[in-house]
Amino acid sequence: MERLPKRQRHQQLSRLIEENPFLTDRELTRLLKVSIQTIRLDRLELSIPELRERLKLMAERSYDPVRSLPLHEVIGDILDLQLDKSGISLFEIREEHVFSRSGIARGHHVFAQANSLAVAVINDEIALTASADIRFIRPARLGEKCIAKAYVRSSGAQKGKAKVEVFTYVGDEMVFQGNFVIYRSAGEPDREGGDVHEDRH
Repeated sequence: MERLPKRQRHQQLSRLIEENPFLTDRELTRLLKVSIQTIRLDRLELSIPELRERLKLMAERSYDPVRSLPLHEVIGDILDLQLDKSGISLFEIREEHVFSRSGIARGHHVFAQANSLAVAVINDEIALTASADIRFIRPARLGEKCIAKAYVRSSGAQKGKAKVEVFTYVGDEMVFQGNFVIYRSAGEPDREGGDVHEDRH
C-alpha cells in the first residue's frame, strides 16, 4: 500500500483520534503505515497532544457525579459519565494486577473495572449487581491501558432493574464484554414490597 500524501494523512490522523482519543502512537503507525517519528511530527504540526495529555484533558472535563458508590470504589479512572446513559473509564494494568510469570492481568481486575463502571453509571443512591453474563475475549497484559465503555440499555427506573452493557478495549481491540443486570431502588409508587428483596437470595 503506497503512502498517503501528507495532507490526506493529516486529515486521516485527525479523524482517527477524534473517533478514538485512546489510540496510541504505535497503533496509529499501524493504521497509517508510517513510522512512529512521522506520527509524532504529524501530531506536533496538528497540535494534537500525546495520549497521556489527551486522557488528562478528558478526565478534567466535567461529568455527572457518581451517586451509587464512592468515587474511590470505582476501579479505574472515570473519564466520562452521563448517568443512566453511558460512561467511560481507564484502568492501567500494573505489576500488582498481573500473574508474575506471564505478565497477563488477573481476570478479576478486568471484570472489576467493568462491573464498577456498570454500577457507577446508574443514577441512584443504591445500585447492586444482580447478575453478569461476561466474556474474556483476549488477555490484557502488563502496561496496557484498558478502556471500558458502559451503555445503559434499559434504565429500569420504574421496575428496579437496569441493564448495562460494557465493552473493554485495549487500543482498538476488544478484550472483555459484559451484560450486567443492576438492582436499583425503584420509584416509591411502584415498589410494592420491592422485587429488590424478593429476588435476592
